[in-house]
Amino acid sequence: MTTNASRRVRVEDLERVANRIKRFAFVPIDGLPLPIFSPGAHVIVTMRDGTRAWRNPYSLMSSPLDTSCYQISVLRVDDTRGGSAYMHERVLKGSTLEINEPVNLFPIDRTGRKHILIAGGIGITPFLAMIAQFKHDKTNFELHYAVRSLEEGAYCNLLCGNDASSVFVYRSDKGQRIPLVQILENQPLGTHLYVCGPQRMIDWTLQTAKEEGWPKENVHYEHFDAPPPGREFVVKLAKSQREIIVGEHQSILEALEQAGVDAPYLCRGGACGQCVTAISDARGRILHNDHYLSDDEKRCGGRIATCVSRMDGGSLTLDL
Repeated sequence: MTTNASRRVRVEDLERVANRIKRFAFVPIDGLPLPIFSPGAHVIVTMRDGTRAWRNPYSLMSSPLDTSCYQISVLRVDDTRGGSAYMHERVLKGSTLEINEPVNLFPIDRTGRKHILIAGGIGITPFLAMIAQFKHDKTNFELHYAVRSLEEGAYCNLLCGNDASSVFVYRSDKGQRIPLVQILENQPLGTHLYVCGPQRMIDWTLQTAKEEGWPKENVHYEHFDAPPPGREFVVKLAKSQREIIVGEHQSILEALEQAGVDAPYLCRGGACGQCVTAISDARGRILHNDHYLSDDEKRCGGRIATCVSRMDGGSLTLDL
């Protein structure tokens, strides 16, 4: 029950843009135009190795004004489950991959008079597409980008060279920090705030905006979590009377897909709620890792986001 069909693409270009980050450019194999997308959109990239497949979400960083190719950036994660290692070590120029059509869970609010972007690390990628749109529309924006160092931060030279008056880079190796309170004070009415980066940065930004009296509807964020590893457990499907083992390094969603179950998903990062499934019974502790369910819903234990959440051993019965 995926929301759109996959499309085969070829890697037209790739380059290392920081110590642990590579940029990939995709073009369609069938020669047909790639779908139009809006800034903030992401695609699911499917990587296959024999019978195993990884499906990871990546923000589109290329300009939405030019869909002759799509571009993404991939961070090589130290404790990778396989996807980022595959992209960095196995994918070459000319390689073929599968992508789903773009989905946008992090859109620009077009009513905004001004837009403030707060980025950390790989969280810069959706903002590159947004900036291209802002420049085309002559929209007022500011980017505040935190990096560990110039070697660790992707696209610093590009950003600072093209529009230095609206782009501010802060280097941890020089003791620099985003002056968030100062930035959020005295902004014109109708300003919107966007944040993408590590969870600590997102939490800090959201809390600071709340303390500074920003309307909730003017604050936007995006963060995709990788499914964390854990103890093996059993998923029971109430409707089909099947039992499926979820491995230590699998998500529930991946185990269901491997078993041939057509399970719903959209973002695969715990953000959208598309994969949330009703729980009939839980024998053990549920580990909720998503950003969609409320704290009350998590305490109730009636639903689970199968893309990132799991059991701490035991078994789980789903309404599937």
